[in-house]
Amino acid sequence: MTTIIEPVEAIADVEGDVPPERLARPATRKGIGVSRALLWPALATSLVLTQIPFLVTIYYSLQEWNLLKPGDQHFAWFQNYVTVFSNGSFVSSLVATVLITGSAVILSTLFGLLLAVLLDRRFRGRALARTLLITPFLIMPAAAALIWKWSMFEATSGMVNWLIGLVGIPPVAWNTDAPVVTVIGVLTWQYTPFFMLILLAGLQSQSRDVLEASSVDGAGPARQFALITLPHLRQYIEIAVLLGSIQLVQVFDPVAIMTRGSGGTKTLSYLLYERAFVGLEVGEAAAYGVVTVIVTIVIATVALRTLFKIFTEGTR
Repeated sequence: MTTIIEPVEAIADVEGDVPPERLARPATRKGIGVSRALLWPALATSLVLTQIPFLVTIYYSLQEWNLLKPGDQHFAWFQNYVTVFSNGSFVSSLVATVLITGSAVILSTLFGLLLAVLLDRRFRGRALARTLLITPFLIMPAAAALIWKWSMFEATSGMVNWLIGLVGIPPVAWNTDAPVVTVIGVLTWQYTPFFMLILLAGLQSQSRDVLEASSVDGAGPARQFALITLPHLRQYIEIAVLLGSIQLVQVFDPVAIMTRGSGGTKTLSYLLYERAFVGLEVGEAAAYGVVTVIVTIVIATVALRTLFKIFTEGTR
């Protein structure tokens, strides 16, 4: 008898014959308590690993502390932040960070989307191709920077100069003549697989029935991609841009190994390294660290809002 009544009630709910208060049954307090209890271990671990070190960094940023003068440690309050914002190197480092991070994120998104579309098709050797394309993201950043510096961008024996020499272009000292281009190129090569994996997951979650229906209605591949696939990938692109921006804004190895911060490549992370391990100014370096976190949040927020605006205007 129960198996007959429940479908009837479900049909009545759809038709609106049942009062609204019966449609949504509030969860019990016991169920809510269990759900919250399951989240506490993860939340506590996150607080210990992220927030406590950040609070310690803020504490150090309020102190005047030079490792060459260990006995002269005292509170300077906001003097380190005044030094950060009054120092001319901060603005140039901020511009370099935004330029390098933004360019690498845009190029990685475009190339990642292109590779994801290609890998979404069925062809012989697709698994091998996917594995080879993921490889750059698995290489350690320091090793990748060394390979690109000495094997690819080296002025006399690098492979890039050998290739452009085939068409009559003279060799270029990439690491010194075009340092920003080299850093952006290495970061794009290394992080394109990361974007590709996220976008490929989005493509493979797309409903094939919708694409087949649009084909029946006369929509071509370009129209399908612009009006169906891209709106579907919106959330995946936002996630990729957010996570990619957070990772790229902290990149240190290519700058330190390939250019040493010269030629407009001194990012905030490299500037922080200089203040902490070259100048031995712990308090000032901590202030740079706090400012870098704030800049990361701002960059990610602006990137997400820009993407949201683009997708919103594109679907109108």
